[in-house]
Amino acid sequence: MALNYVWVSFFLITFIVALIKLIGGDTEVFQNIVKSLFDSAAGGATISLGLIGMMTFALGIMKIGEKGGMIAVFARIVGPFFNKLFPEIPKNHPALGSILMNFSANALGLDNAATPLGLKAMKELQELNPSKDTASNAQIMFIVLNASSLTLLPISIMAYRQEAGAAQPSDVFLPILIATFFSTLAALILVSIYQKINLFNKTILFYLGSLSIAIGGLLYYFSTLQQEQIEVISSVVGNLTLFSLFVSFIALAFYKKINVYDAFIEGAKEGFGVAVNIIPYLVAILVAIAVFRASGTMDYLVDGISYIIAKLGFDTSFVEALPVAFMKPLSGSGARGLMVDLMAAKGADDFASRVACVIQGSTETTFYVLAVYFGSVAIKNTRHALPCALIAELVGVVAAIVVAYVFFGS
Repeated sequence: MALNYVWVSFFLITFIVALIKLIGGDTEVFQNIVKSLFDSAAGGATISLGLIGMMTFALGIMKIGEKGGMIAVFARIVGPFFNKLFPEIPKNHPALGSILMNFSANALGLDNAATPLGLKAMKELQELNPSKDTASNAQIMFIVLNASSLTLLPISIMAYRQEAGAAQPSDVFLPILIATFFSTLAALILVSIYQKINLFNKTILFYLGSLSIAIGGLLYYFSTLQQEQIEVISSVVGNLTLFSLFVSFIALAFYKKINVYDAFIEGAKEGFGVAVNIIPYLVAILVAIAVFRASGTMDYLVDGISYIIAKLGFDTSFVEALPVAFMKPLSGSGARGLMVDLMAAKGADDFASRVACVIQGSTETTFYVLAVYFGSVAIKNTRHALPCALIAELVGVVAAIVVAYVFFGS
Protein backbone atom coordinates (compact mmCIF):
# COMPACT_ATOMS: atom_id res chain seq x y z
CA MET A 1 0.00 0.00 0.00
CA ALA A 2 2.84 2.40 0.82
CA LEU A 3 4.40 1.94 -2.63
CA ASN A 4 1.01 2.63 -4.18
CA TYR A 5 0.78 6.06 -2.51
CA VAL A 6 4.39 6.89 -3.34
CA TRP A 7 3.96 5.87 -6.98
CA VAL A 8 0.80 7.94 -7.42
CA SER A 9 2.42 10.90 -5.64
CA PHE A 10 5.32 10.95 -8.09
CA PHE A 11 2.94 11.46 -11.00
CA LEU A 12 0.59 13.93 -9.31
CA ILE A 13 3.40 16.13 -7.99
CA THR A 14 5.18 15.97 -11.34
CA PHE A 15 2.02 17.06 -13.17
CA ILE A 16 1.42 20.02 -10.84
CA VAL A 17 5.03 21.21 -11.03
CA ALA A 18 5.08 20.82 -14.80
CA LEU A 19 1.86 22.84 -15.17
CA ILE A 20 3.36 25.65 -13.10
CA LYS A 21 6.50 25.62 -15.25
CA LEU A 22 4.39 25.63 -18.43
CA ILE A 23 2.46 28.67 -17.23
CA GLY A 24 5.83 30.25 -16.44
CA GLY A 25 6.92 29.85 -20.05
CA ASP A 26 8.68 26.47 -20.13
CA THR A 27 7.10 25.03 -23.27
CA GLU A 28 9.32 21.94 -23.34
CA VAL A 29 8.63 20.64 -19.86
CA PHE A 30 5.97 18.09 -20.87
CA GLN A 31 8.03 17.08 -23.88
CA ASN A 32 10.95 16.31 -21.58
CA ILE A 33 8.71 14.41 -19.17
CA VAL A 34 7.17 12.22 -21.85
CA LYS A 35 10.57 11.50 -23.40
CA SER A 36 12.01 10.49 -20.02
CA LEU A 37 8.94 8.32 -19.43
CA PHE A 38 9.44 6.29 -22.59
CA ASP A 39 13.23 6.15 -22.16
CA SER A 40 12.94 4.86 -18.60
CA ALA A 41 10.31 2.29 -19.60
CA ALA A 42 12.67 0.90 -22.21
CA GLY A 43 15.55 1.11 -19.74
CA GLY A 44 13.63 -0.84 -17.10
CA ALA A 45 12.98 -3.69 -19.50
CA THR A 46 16.63 -3.65 -20.60
CA ILE A 47 17.85 -3.82 -17.00
CA SER A 48 15.56 -6.76 -16.26
CA LEU A 49 16.64 -8.64 -19.36
CA GLY A 50 20.25 -7.88 -18.50
CA LEU A 51 19.76 -9.76 -15.24
CA ILE A 52 18.81 -12.97 -17.04
CA GLY A 53 22.37 -14.21 -17.51
CA MET A 54 23.47 -13.50 -13.95
CA MET A 55 20.21 -14.75 -12.47
CA THR A 56 20.39 -17.95 -14.50
CA PHE A 57 23.95 -18.66 -13.34
CA ALA A 58 23.50 -17.65 -9.70
CA LEU A 59 20.31 -19.63 -9.12
CA GLY A 60 21.85 -22.60 -10.90
CA ILE A 61 24.81 -22.49 -8.50
CA MET A 62 22.48 -22.02 -5.53
CA LYS A 63 20.50 -25.10 -6.55
CA ILE A 64 23.75 -27.09 -6.54
CA GLY A 65 24.54 -25.73 -3.08
CA GLU A 66 21.07 -26.62 -1.88
CA LYS A 67 21.13 -30.20 -3.17
CA GLY A 68 24.74 -30.76 -2.16
CA GLY A 69 24.17 -29.51 1.39
CA MET A 70 26.47 -26.47 1.46
CA ILE A 71 23.56 -24.06 1.95
CA ALA A 72 22.51 -26.12 4.96
CA VAL A 73 26.04 -25.71 6.37
CA PHE A 74 25.77 -21.93 6.09
CA ALA A 75 22.32 -22.04 7.64
CA ARG A 76 23.70 -23.87 10.69
CA ILE A 77 26.53 -21.34 11.09
CA VAL A 78 24.23 -18.32 11.25
CA GLY A 79 21.28 -20.23 12.62
CA PRO A 80 21.40 -19.07 16.27
CA PHE A 81 21.57 -15.39 15.24
CA PHE A 82 19.17 -15.51 12.30
CA ASN A 83 16.68 -17.61 14.26
CA LYS A 84 16.29 -14.64 16.61
CA LEU A 85 16.01 -12.06 13.82
CA PHE A 86 13.86 -14.30 11.59
CA PRO A 87 11.77 -16.37 14.01
CA GLU A 88 9.37 -17.35 11.20
CA ILE A 89 12.10 -19.27 9.35
CA PRO A 90 12.53 -22.92 10.48
CA LYS A 91 15.94 -23.85 11.86
CA ASN A 92 18.53 -24.78 9.20
CA HIS A 93 16.22 -23.69 6.37
CA PRO A 94 18.05 -22.98 3.06
CA ALA A 95 16.77 -19.39 3.12
CA LEU A 96 19.16 -18.63 6.00
CA GLY A 97 22.16 -19.54 3.87
CA SER A 98 20.86 -17.49 0.93
CA ILE A 99 20.35 -14.46 3.19
CA LEU A 100 23.88 -14.78 4.57
CA MET A 101 25.39 -15.00 1.09
CA ASN A 102 23.42 -11.95 -0.08
CA PHE A 103 24.56 -9.88 2.90
CA SER A 104 28.16 -11.02 2.36
CA ALA A 105 28.11 -10.11 -1.34
CA ASN A 106 26.71 -6.67 -0.54
CA ALA A 107 29.31 -6.05 2.16
CA LEU A 108 32.12 -7.01 -0.22
CA GLY A 109 30.77 -4.71 -2.93
CA LEU A 110 29.86 -7.59 -5.29
CA ASP A 111 26.60 -6.02 -6.49
CA ASN A 112 26.15 -8.28 -9.53
CA ALA A 113 26.18 -11.34 -7.30
CA ALA A 114 24.17 -9.79 -4.45
CA THR A 115 20.99 -9.16 -6.44
CA PRO A 116 20.39 -12.71 -7.73
CA LEU A 117 21.33 -14.15 -4.33
CA GLY A 118 18.82 -11.80 -2.73
CA LEU A 119 16.11 -12.76 -5.18
CA LYS A 120 16.83 -16.40 -4.42
CA ALA A 121 16.37 -15.67 -0.72
CA MET A 122 13.08 -13.87 -1.41
CA LYS A 123 11.79 -16.86 -3.37
CA GLU A 124 12.62 -19.19 -0.49
CA LEU A 125 11.03 -16.84 2.03
CA GLN A 126 7.93 -16.62 -0.14
CA GLU A 127 7.54 -20.40 0.10
CA LEU A 128 7.20 -19.94 3.87
CA ASN A 129 4.86 -16.95 3.55
CA PRO A 130 1.26 -17.88 4.46
CA SER A 131 -0.18 -14.78 2.73
CA LYS A 132 1.32 -14.70 -0.74
CA ASP A 133 0.45 -11.09 -1.66
CA THR A 134 1.51 -9.62 1.71
CA ALA A 135 5.10 -9.29 2.90
CA SER A 136 5.99 -11.55 5.83
CA ASN A 137 8.01 -10.33 8.82
CA ALA A 138 11.02 -12.30 7.61
CA GLN A 139 10.85 -10.76 4.12
CA ILE A 140 10.60 -7.26 5.58
CA MET A 141 13.55 -7.77 7.93
CA PHE A 142 15.63 -9.14 5.06
CA ILE A 143 14.77 -6.37 2.59
CA VAL A 144 15.15 -3.48 5.05
CA LEU A 145 18.56 -4.76 6.19
CA ASN A 146 19.47 -5.24 2.53
CA ALA A 147 18.37 -1.69 1.72
CA SER A 148 20.37 -0.25 4.63
CA SER A 149 23.54 -0.68 2.55
CA LEU A 150 26.04 -2.32 4.91
CA THR A 151 29.24 -1.66 2.96
CA LEU A 152 32.73 -2.75 3.99
CA LEU A 153 34.61 -1.98 0.78
CA PRO A 154 33.36 1.06 -1.22
CA ILE A 155 35.92 0.50 -3.96
CA SER A 156 33.92 2.06 -6.80
CA ILE A 157 33.56 5.36 -4.95
CA MET A 158 37.27 5.52 -4.20
CA ALA A 159 37.94 4.79 -7.86
CA TYR A 160 35.70 7.70 -8.93
CA ARG A 161 37.54 9.97 -6.49
CA GLN A 162 40.89 8.90 -7.86
CA GLU A 163 39.72 9.58 -11.41
CA ALA A 164 38.48 13.01 -10.30
CA GLY A 165 41.95 13.89 -8.97
CA ALA A 166 41.49 13.45 -5.22
CA ALA A 167 44.70 13.82 -3.22
CA GLN A 168 43.68 10.86 -1.02
CA PRO A 169 40.90 8.89 -2.78
CA SER A 170 40.54 6.54 0.20
CA ASP A 171 39.91 9.32 2.74
CA VAL A 172 36.17 8.58 2.55
CA PHE A 173 36.62 4.91 3.46
CA LEU A 174 36.27 5.27 7.23
CA PRO A 175 33.43 7.83 7.06
CA ILE A 176 31.45 5.55 4.73
CA LEU A 177 31.94 2.53 6.96
CA ILE A 178 30.86 4.47 10.05
CA ALA A 179 27.81 6.03 8.36
CA THR A 180 26.63 2.75 6.85
CA PHE A 181 27.01 1.05 10.24
CA PHE A 182 24.53 3.55 11.70
CA SER A 183 22.06 3.12 8.84
CA THR A 184 22.14 -0.67 9.20
CA LEU A 185 21.80 -0.45 12.98
CA ALA A 186 18.82 1.90 12.54
CA ALA A 187 17.22 -0.55 10.11
CA LEU A 188 17.65 -3.42 12.56
CA ILE A 189 16.22 -1.42 15.48
CA LEU A 190 13.24 -0.08 13.51
CA VAL A 191 12.13 -3.45 12.16
CA SER A 192 12.72 -5.09 15.55
CA ILE A 193 10.41 -2.53 17.18
CA TYR A 194 7.68 -3.21 14.61
CA GLN A 195 8.08 -6.97 14.94
CA LYS A 196 8.68 -6.99 18.73
CA ILE A 197 12.11 -8.66 18.48
CA ASN A 198 14.26 -8.45 21.62
CA LEU A 199 17.65 -7.10 20.52
CA PHE A 200 19.05 -7.52 24.03
CA ASN A 201 18.94 -11.27 23.71
CA LYS A 202 22.39 -12.66 24.57
CA THR A 203 22.65 -14.50 21.25
CA ILE A 204 21.95 -11.34 19.24
CA LEU A 205 24.34 -9.33 21.38
CA PHE A 206 27.07 -11.94 20.89
CA TYR A 207 26.78 -11.95 17.11
CA LEU A 208 26.45 -8.16 16.85
CA GLY A 209 29.42 -7.72 19.17
CA SER A 210 31.52 -10.14 17.12
CA LEU A 211 30.52 -8.33 13.91
CA SER A 212 31.46 -4.99 15.44
CA ILE A 213 34.87 -6.33 16.46
CA ALA A 214 35.41 -7.75 12.97
CA ILE A 215 34.47 -4.43 11.36
CA GLY A 216 36.75 -2.62 13.79
CA GLY A 217 39.60 -4.94 12.85
CA LEU A 218 39.02 -4.33 9.16
CA LEU A 219 38.89 -0.60 9.81
CA TYR A 220 42.24 -0.68 11.56
CA TYR A 221 43.84 -2.91 8.93
CA PHE A 222 42.71 -0.88 5.92
CA SER A 223 43.60 2.38 7.64
CA THR A 224 47.25 1.24 7.51
CA LEU A 225 47.20 0.63 3.73
CA GLN A 226 47.69 2.85 0.72
CA GLN A 227 44.89 3.41 -1.81
CA GLU A 228 46.41 1.04 -4.37
CA GLN A 229 46.84 -1.70 -1.75
CA ILE A 230 43.21 -1.37 -0.62
CA GLU A 231 41.94 -1.73 -4.18
CA VAL A 232 44.08 -4.78 -4.94
CA ILE A 233 43.47 -6.62 -1.67
CA SER A 234 39.72 -5.98 -1.60
CA SER A 235 39.31 -7.00 -5.24
CA VAL A 236 41.33 -10.20 -4.81
CA VAL A 237 39.73 -11.20 -1.50
CA GLY A 238 36.18 -10.43 -2.60
CA ASN A 239 36.32 -12.31 -5.89
CA LEU A 240 38.44 -15.16 -4.49
CA THR A 241 35.89 -15.62 -1.70
CA LEU A 242 32.97 -15.66 -4.14
CA PHE A 243 34.55 -18.11 -6.59
CA SER A 244 35.71 -20.33 -3.74
CA LEU A 245 32.12 -20.56 -2.54
CA PHE A 246 30.97 -21.59 -6.01
CA VAL A 247 33.67 -24.26 -6.22
CA SER A 248 32.83 -25.56 -2.74
CA PHE A 249 29.17 -25.93 -3.78
CA ILE A 250 30.16 -27.96 -6.83
CA ALA A 251 32.79 -30.06 -5.00
CA LEU A 252 30.51 -31.04 -2.10
CA ALA A 253 27.63 -31.89 -4.42
CA PHE A 254 29.94 -34.01 -6.61
CA TYR A 255 31.30 -35.75 -3.50
CA LYS A 256 27.74 -36.61 -2.49
CA LYS A 257 27.16 -38.08 -5.97
CA ILE A 258 24.65 -35.39 -6.97
CA ASN A 259 24.20 -34.85 -10.72
CA VAL A 260 25.74 -31.38 -10.59
CA TYR A 261 24.95 -30.41 -14.16
CA ASP A 262 21.26 -31.34 -13.90
CA ALA A 263 20.99 -29.48 -10.60
CA PHE A 264 22.48 -26.38 -12.22
CA ILE A 265 20.03 -26.52 -15.13
CA GLU A 266 17.10 -26.93 -12.73
CA GLY A 267 18.08 -23.82 -10.81
CA ALA A 268 18.99 -21.88 -13.95
CA LYS A 269 15.46 -22.30 -15.29
CA GLU A 270 14.14 -20.68 -12.12
CA GLY A 271 16.56 -17.76 -12.58
CA PHE A 272 15.26 -17.06 -16.07
CA GLY A 273 11.68 -16.92 -14.79
CA VAL A 274 12.54 -14.57 -11.93
CA ALA A 275 14.35 -12.12 -14.23
CA VAL A 276 11.36 -11.94 -16.57
CA ASN A 277 8.81 -11.60 -13.76
CA ILE A 278 10.36 -8.44 -12.31
CA ILE A 279 10.03 -6.45 -15.57
CA PRO A 280 6.63 -4.82 -14.83
CA TYR A 281 7.58 -3.91 -11.26
CA LEU A 282 10.91 -2.39 -12.28
CA VAL A 283 9.43 -0.45 -15.19
CA ALA A 284 6.72 0.95 -12.91
CA ILE A 285 9.12 2.43 -10.38
CA LEU A 286 11.70 3.66 -12.91
CA VAL A 287 9.05 5.49 -14.93
CA ALA A 288 7.76 7.26 -11.82
CA ILE A 289 11.28 8.30 -10.83
CA ALA A 290 12.09 9.53 -14.34
CA VAL A 291 9.11 11.88 -14.63
CA PHE A 292 9.82 13.23 -11.13
CA ARG A 293 13.34 14.13 -12.18
CA ALA A 294 12.45 15.48 -15.62
CA SER A 295 9.89 17.92 -14.20
CA GLY A 296 12.56 19.66 -12.13
CA THR A 297 10.84 18.79 -8.86
CA MET A 298 14.09 17.48 -7.40
CA ASP A 299 15.80 20.84 -8.04
CA TYR A 300 13.01 22.74 -6.29
CA LEU A 301 13.23 20.39 -3.32
CA VAL A 302 16.97 20.96 -2.88
CA ASP A 303 16.66 24.73 -3.29
CA GLY A 304 13.90 24.86 -0.68
CA ILE A 305 15.90 22.90 1.88
CA SER A 306 18.95 25.07 1.27
CA TYR A 307 16.86 28.20 1.91
CA ILE A 308 15.44 26.81 5.16
CA ILE A 309 18.87 25.71 6.46
CA ALA A 310 20.34 29.13 5.70
CA LYS A 311 17.44 30.89 7.46
CA LEU A 312 18.00 28.73 10.55
CA GLY A 313 21.59 29.91 10.66
CA PHE A 314 23.24 26.54 10.01
CA ASP A 315 26.23 25.94 7.78
CA THR A 316 25.12 25.21 4.22
CA SER A 317 28.39 23.77 2.91
CA PHE A 318 26.85 20.31 2.62
CA VAL A 319 23.70 21.38 0.76
CA GLU A 320 25.23 20.94 -2.69
CA ALA A 321 25.55 17.22 -1.89
CA LEU A 322 21.84 16.82 -1.10
CA PRO A 323 20.81 15.98 -4.68
CA VAL A 324 22.80 12.76 -4.24
CA ALA A 325 20.88 12.03 -1.02
CA PHE A 326 17.52 12.62 -2.69
CA MET A 327 18.40 10.72 -5.83
CA LYS A 328 19.97 7.65 -4.21
CA PRO A 329 16.70 6.04 -3.00
CA LEU A 330 15.33 6.54 -6.51
CA SER A 331 18.24 5.74 -8.81
CA GLY A 332 21.72 4.46 -8.06
CA SER A 333 23.09 5.48 -11.47
CA GLY A 334 21.42 8.88 -11.17
CA ALA A 335 22.98 9.50 -7.75
CA ARG A 336 26.35 8.32 -9.02
CA GLY A 337 26.08 10.73 -11.95
CA LEU A 338 25.27 13.62 -9.61
CA MET A 339 28.25 12.71 -7.41
CA VAL A 340 30.61 12.63 -10.39
CA ASP A 341 29.20 15.91 -11.74
CA LEU A 342 29.72 17.59 -8.36
CA MET A 343 33.34 16.42 -8.17
CA ALA A 344 33.92 17.65 -11.71
CA ALA A 345 32.46 21.07 -10.89
CA LYS A 346 33.84 21.61 -7.38
CA GLY A 347 36.83 19.31 -7.24
CA ALA A 348 37.10 15.89 -5.63
CA ASP A 349 38.45 17.33 -2.37
CA ASP A 350 35.77 19.98 -1.96
CA PHE A 351 33.74 19.45 1.23
CA ALA A 352 30.43 19.01 -0.59
CA SER A 353 32.04 16.49 -2.96
CA ARG A 354 33.30 14.46 -0.02
CA VAL A 355 29.87 14.57 1.63
CA ALA A 356 28.32 13.35 -1.63
CA CYS A 357 30.77 10.44 -1.76
CA VAL A 358 30.01 9.42 1.83
CA ILE A 359 26.26 9.63 1.17
CA GLN A 360 26.62 7.58 -2.01
CA GLY A 361 28.51 4.88 -0.12
CA SER A 362 26.26 4.69 2.94
CA THR A 363 22.80 4.67 1.34
CA GLU A 364 20.92 2.39 -1.02
CA THR A 365 18.48 2.55 -3.95
CA THR A 366 15.54 1.86 -1.64
CA PHE A 367 12.70 2.07 -4.14
CA TYR A 368 14.61 -0.05 -6.66
CA VAL A 369 15.36 -2.71 -4.03
CA LEU A 370 11.77 -2.87 -2.84
CA ALA A 371 10.35 -2.91 -6.36
CA VAL A 372 12.67 -5.65 -7.61
CA TYR A 373 12.66 -7.88 -4.52
CA PHE A 374 8.95 -7.68 -3.76
CA GLY A 375 8.13 -7.76 -7.47
CA SER A 376 10.08 -11.00 -7.92
CA VAL A 377 7.54 -12.79 -5.70
CA ALA A 378 4.49 -10.66 -6.60
CA ILE A 379 4.13 -9.04 -3.15
CA LYS A 380 1.62 -6.17 -3.24
CA ASN A 381 1.21 -5.23 0.43
CA THR A 382 4.68 -4.28 1.70
CA ARG A 383 3.43 -3.30 5.20
CA HIS A 384 6.13 -1.46 7.20
CA ALA A 385 9.01 -2.20 4.82
CA LEU A 386 9.04 1.17 3.04
CA PRO A 387 8.86 3.48 6.09
CA CYS A 388 11.54 1.47 7.92
CA ALA A 389 13.81 1.48 4.87
CA LEU A 390 13.35 5.20 4.26
CA ILE A 391 14.00 6.10 7.91
CA ALA A 392 17.16 3.96 7.86
CA GLU A 393 18.11 5.78 4.65
CA LEU A 394 17.58 9.13 6.39
CA VAL A 395 19.73 8.00 9.33
CA GLY A 396 22.44 7.06 6.84
CA VAL A 397 22.28 10.50 5.18
CA VAL A 398 22.39 12.37 8.51
CA ALA A 399 25.24 10.15 9.75
CA ALA A 400 27.12 10.74 6.49
CA ILE A 401 26.83 14.53 6.88
CA VAL A 402 27.82 14.51 10.56
CA VAL A 403 30.74 12.14 10.00
CA ALA A 404 31.92 14.24 7.05
CA TYR A 405 32.03 17.32 9.30
CA VAL A 406 34.01 15.34 11.89
CA PHE A 407 36.54 14.06 9.37
CA PHE A 408 36.77 16.92 6.89
CA GLY A 409 35.35 20.03 8.61
CA SER A 410 33.70 22.52 6.28
